[in-house]
Amino acid sequence: MNSSVTLMPILAWLVIFWAVLQSEVLAQKTIYVRPVEIDDVLTNPGIGFTTFQRFNGDDLNEGAGWTEGFPIEYQDFDGNLENENHPMTTIAYFRVYWKFMEPEMHQYNWAMIDKALKTARERQQTLMLRIAPYGSNAERDVPTWYRNLVGERDEWLPSGKGWRVDAEDPRYAQYFGSMIAALGQRYDGHPDLEAVDLSIVGFWGEGRGSARLTEGTRSALVNAYTDNFSKTPLIMLLTDKKTNEYGLSQANVGWRVDCIGDLDFWADEQDGWSHMYRAYPWGIVNKGMSNAWETAPVSLEICGTMTRWKDQEGYTEKEVEYIINETLKWHISSFNAKSSAVPLEWQPQVDRWLKKMGYRFVLRNFAFPEFVEANQKLTFKSWWENKGVAPCYKNFHLAFRLKGDKRSEVILTDADVNHWLPGDNIYDSSVFIPKDMPGGKYELQVGVVDLQSRTPKVKLAIEGRDADGWYTISSIEVRN
Repeated sequence: MNSSVTLMPILAWLVIFWAVLQSEVLAQKTIYVRPVEIDDVLTNPGIGFTTFQRFNGDDLNEGAGWTEGFPIEYQDFDGNLENENHPMTTIAYFRVYWKFMEPEMHQYNWAMIDKALKTARERQQTLMLRIAPYGSNAERDVPTWYRNLVGERDEWLPSGKGWRVDAEDPRYAQYFGSMIAALGQRYDGHPDLEAVDLSIVGFWGEGRGSARLTEGTRSALVNAYTDNFSKTPLIMLLTDKKTNEYGLSQANVGWRVDCIGDLDFWADEQDGWSHMYRAYPWGIVNKGMSNAWETAPVSLEICGTMTRWKDQEGYTEKEVEYIINETLKWHISSFNAKSSAVPLEWQPQVDRWLKKMGYRFVLRNFAFPEFVEANQKLTFKSWWENKGVAPCYKNFHLAFRLKGDKRSEVILTDADVNHWLPGDNIYDSSVFIPKDMPGGKYELQVGVVDLQSRTPKVKLAIEGRDADGWYTISSIEVRN
């Protein structure tokens, strides 16, 4: 019998078998998924309204007043995190005077900060902090020990108001700066610390008179922050060109202002001057802060309260809409309404605001193969839209979870969402499937996670969120 004749059928079957295998590979389909967008208000880390000297679940300030600068007066907590007539928040903003932070020279009140951080975490918030050097009267003065050093005089600017002590006295930068340095050395990068205001001079730490500082004093005060906070974001008051540009030269700093909504509070006595119409539009551009939002947050504070806007100033809905639109144009991430109530009739405007403030991620399209081999790459294409006005400034990353009956696996990508600016963001890449992944069908889920816990931290503006915070976009088969 001719052996070549015998081998022919075997070779033919091998060729056919190989062709079948190849055709199966070549025939693998690409799955395209278009998630369904939702229009909900999303409560996400680092964005939205803040509480002020309070936490989620606390009673709001009554009427048009508020408290600031003094240690927090903690309220009894009944377990309910909701804020009546005020949005839910992820940030608690705390502003306290230097005198309470350093009651004795070099004796720092860390317990005050520790308690605020701990309470913020318990209320599902992070803490935003300003140590203001002093306020506008003797009760809000610098620390007593510092007052004894420098004497009783407390009028230093030409107008007689603004500085309670001479910022050009070298002891000011020495002692206030050493307190800030110690703060940074202790808390920089703390997971519950959202951001720190870069506050150097002026009533309430708002920067009045900063343009009068000499170069040496300015750099010493700013560097106390920028040399000691490299992980926790810094936010500068919008003060003067020299100070703001110097701050930007030292670090990625964001900016804030404390009188959003002043259309005409003092216009009659100040020749029509107002923050919203004269101060802020020029200041943001001329002081070099126009693009700071790309790498650090913009956090704004209300002028007065919304109750005052309505009852005393008589603002119309159209004026409220104008104010909101200006802040969105300035790339706002968070807003301090001083823990004051939102008038019911303005709630739709506030909801619209919250849907654009900061970041808002929508997964528009996701393409992937119908199956993947263990120990091989899962290659995908994705189109994301950030429908907010700012990026996410936190160290979060895009991740997948394969959820199956036998095993679930979280797989990190190298997508850094800090770079997802407003508008379209394309992320096409691949991830390896573990070699010991059991074969079978898996739910293909997506989430934006922190690197330590690998759990989702961001709510996406799409359907499909499960109890763990992951979004199921389809199913996929893993083969061994």
